[in-house]
Amino acid sequence: MTVFLRGHHFGYELQRVAQMFFFGEKVEIADGEPEAGQPDGYLFAELDGGELRVSGCPCGDKHYRLLDTVQPEDRQNDVEHKFGVMIYRILSDATGIRPPWGVLTGIRPVKLFASRMRRGEDDGALRAHFTGGCLMSEERFSLAMQTAKAQKELLCRSTPDSFSLYVSIPFCPTRCAYCSFVSHSVEKAAKLLPVYVDRLCEELRYTAEIASSLGLSLRTVYFGGGTPTTLLPEQLSRICETISACFDTKNVWEYTVEAGRPDTITRKKLEVIRAAGADRISINPQTLSDSVLGAIGRKHTTRQTLEAFALARSCGCDNINMDLIAGLPTDTPEGFRASVDGILALAPENITVHTLTVKRSAEMTFERARAELAMVGDMVDYARNAVQAAGYRPYYLYRQNGSLSALENVGYAKPGTEGFYNVYIMDETHSIFAVGAGASTKLCHPVTGEIKRIYNYKYPYEYVDRFETVKERKLEIPRFYGYDKKKIPETCL
Repeated sequence: MTVFLRGHHFGYELQRVAQMFFFGEKVEIADGEPEAGQPDGYLFAELDGGELRVSGCPCGDKHYRLLDTVQPEDRQNDVEHKFGVMIYRILSDATGIRPPWGVLTGIRPVKLFASRMRRGEDDGALRAHFTGGCLMSEERFSLAMQTAKAQKELLCRSTPDSFSLYVSIPFCPTRCAYCSFVSHSVEKAAKLLPVYVDRLCEELRYTAEIASSLGLSLRTVYFGGGTPTTLLPEQLSRICETISACFDTKNVWEYTVEAGRPDTITRKKLEVIRAAGADRISINPQTLSDSVLGAIGRKHTTRQTLEAFALARSCGCDNINMDLIAGLPTDTPEGFRASVDGILALAPENITVHTLTVKRSAEMTFERARAELAMVGDMVDYARNAVQAAGYRPYYLYRQNGSLSALENVGYAKPGTEGFYNVYIMDETHSIFAVGAGASTKLCHPVTGEIKRIYNYKYPYEYVDRFETVKERKLEIPRFYGYDKKKIPETCL
């Protein structure tokens, strides 16, 4: 599929709209008019004066042609939007596919809702814009509205001096077939773990000094990965103790540790986590089908998931999140419904439902995932209806490129148990200081709203070997907040 352009430079957005209709296939952008005799599988988006034209044969031999006009009040993004709507309408008719998020292609659709709500738009105006103007389905409109309203109270709590801390532990027992994160299997990286923990603790101390010098208040702590509970209890304890010793944690609202893989969870590790003050954990089975677990490369069983959950409850963990993924290879609608029902029977405080996303850096191929395309929509719909009927409400939502049917990932929570960190990182409410390999610090300026990212080295061995550069990059934090070199603590120089 090729989208030809003439008279404008909206190729990036038009490519993203078109890509929703061609899962796993390449949509190319080309400048200029298609040549005579151009084979089927193309669209031509042309801006000629005040007229927008989209034409072509995207599938088969049926030719399409749509027209629109540029109004005097239209800005560049309005013209881009009109092109997107035209391409969406043509491809919906040509393929029989109707992506439920309409022409919205971004990762954070709820942020668009929140922005308009802050400007005073009521439900009617929001519906007109998103379902009428953006072609969003009523179901996704309702989901996004519920999510935006649930986030409002949490977002209001963040103050200009707030920040969160993300701790990256990029190690797992084994690598899942769908995984695109920087995660190393323990068998291959065991020798690296001690020195990795050394460097991580050093970066934590360094980051704490910078945060203190800026007068910032730590609000949430989040251990992610990878699987943080891959570490030994002693290693976990050392990292947690470093955080307690170096950061002012008295105003922390939430402390989360992903204990994701059930086969890494032990009583000792849970006791370490609880002693550190962590009040929220994740146990992420992804499915309660042993055969599907085998198909995606997980070495644990459903029984281990149930045992890990019971163990966590016995250790006093009263705020537990559990993840499921819709569309895993070999899964069926019946099997996925059984997983949803099984998780609901456990009654965790949070349930996060992901749509399978295929990344080119993962072992899983688009061809393997394509078999689930026809079923994934029903899976996601079942989960949404079942968890809400059980008293959970959506509180954060995001989308990813490469998701089956361009669907979403949604976190559901029992009222009062919503995950602060998840909301803050999705809304880009305040800065996230990130430490460890593969971690990305995201700075959000409290006055200007400017966003800047600082990347650590992707792989653990790079992170360890080039640690001095990691520290140097952290000096961008005070500069971003407007502090000159004289105000940076000498220990940070």
